[in-house]
Order: sequence, then C-alpha cells, then structure tokens
Amino acid sequence: MPIYLIRHGQSEFNAVAKNGIDPLIYDAPLTALGRSQADEAREKVKELGIEQVICSPLTRAVQTALRIFDGAAPISVEAHHREMVCNSCDVGRHPEILALEFPTLQFDHLDPHWWHRGTENEHGVPHEPVEIFQERVRTFAPILEASTTRPLAIVGHGLFFEAMLGRMLNNCEIARYSLD
Repeated sequence: MPIYLIRHGQSEFNAVAKNGIDPLIYDAPLTALGRSQADEAREKVKELGIEQVICSPLTRAVQTALRIFDGAAPISVEAHHREMVCNSCDVGRHPEILALEFPTLQFDHLDPHWWHRGTENEHGVPHEPVEIFQERVRTFAPILEASTTRPLAIVGHGLFFEAMLGRMLNNCEIARYSLD
C-alpha cells in the first residue's frame, strides 16, 4: 500500500524570502495562499483513501495537515522529518505552546527542544550540518517501513522531501513514495 509525501502550503517565510536573506519569521505559519493550497490538496487526497497522517511539528506542516486531513484521517506529530534548520522558519516551538495552539493534536511526546541544537547565529538560528541532516533522512525509511497503516501520508518540508525523492516538491504537491 502506498505512502504519500505532501509538502506544506506556502508559508509566510516562503512568501517573502528573497536572495538568501532570512526575513526572521520563526516557525512560519501558512499564508492565505498556503491555506488555499491545502484546501485544494484536501480535494485531491479524497480519492487516495489515506488512513494515517504523520506531520512535522513545524507550524506550517501542522496547519497544512489539519486543513487537508482534519476529520478525514488520524493525525500524529513526529519530529524526525522536520525541515533542515537553515533559517528562522525552521526553528520550532516548545510542545506546550504547540499544544495550546493545536489542541486536537498530541505534542507531549516531543522533546522540549525537538529541532536541531547547535551554535546559533546572532538571530538565534542554529545551522544543521548537512551530515546530520542526511543521517536523519537516511534513517526515515525504516520508520516508514515500521508503520503498518496504509495508505499513509507524510506532511513535511521541501529540503527533507528533496533529499528523499531527488527533487523539490511544490507547496502542497502530493508525491507517491516507494520504499524500494
């Protein structure tokens, strides 16, 4: 049975980031366009019969998962497939804060600091080394294999999915993933 990867909708960071300059939007939420993209994706996934959803704890992924799957499939939150920390938008928030904002989901199993820790720049943004990121991506396939509920949807991020698929997904693009 299939696994589908779904990149989050357009975030406030995506909308304004230009020329590699970080606009300092921490844990960026969806824009109006991003919400619309997720609503369109909801229509597309209806025919896929998704039985379980796993989303990243970054706000844009949680908002996307809820807009697409709320009431349609159970949603769980896991940090393993979070985005590579390169910019302010990739810095997460404490699980208690997320639980207050998204009370229908469980966050209490997450570490208080579930995103990459490391030396921070002057804006409080650590940069996740490529080797650490690649190891996280490499160890994600066995996690997917262990999940027995199918069809399964993973709501996550551009760089993480690019490392898995070899290509960048558009916002709210749905890609079928093979464990082979």
